[in-house]
Amino acid sequence: MADSLRDQLLKSGIVKQVRDEQRAKSPAPASRGNRPAQAKGKPHTPPRRDQGEMDLAKAYAIRAQAEATERKRAEQEAAQQARLRRERKAKVQHLLEGQVLNKAEVDHVRHFEYGGKIRRVHVDADQLAALNEGRLGVVQLGGRYMVVAQAIAEQVRAIDPHLLALLVDPQAAADDDGVPSDLMW
Repeated sequence: MADSLRDQLLKSGIVKQVRDEQRAKSPAPASRGNRPAQAKGKPHTPPRRDQGEMDLAKAYAIRAQAEATERKRAEQEAAQQARLRRERKAKVQHLLEGQVLNKAEVDHVRHFEYGGKIRRVHVDADQLAALNEGRLGVVQLGGRYMVVAQAIAEQVRAIDPHLLALLVDPQAAADDDGVPSDLMW
């Protein structure tokens, strides 16, 4: 037959027999008929806990404090990262002032992979040839793709490599262009 919940808790050791211990320490007062027992002036105090046993409220307070500290540290770290990103973006903007080679009237489109997607930049014939040779690069800033000289693209790479969208390496492009050498057109 199934034991009661009290018996199961007592067997597992989770609950101590506080009432039984209290009864054993002090004898039961003699009953005086139907009158309720009167208090003798001392308020009822809960039994004292051992020094090793932690109060549940204290444990919750410690846990809440640790979580608050961790949350504050994470917020400070995120703010620091955001400040660094803003500083890098400002440096790149200052570097690109007057260095952008985009033109209004162009007749070619250069496609490239950036951020896992195929992007495009509009260029003229000379810029297209220079991009494919590695003399020009493409920098992404503020949602726009800007054509810049190779030296400027290298400086942007040094500041923040994620902003450099396209810079062709001439040696790597000549050696491995992705087309098999024995392919016949």
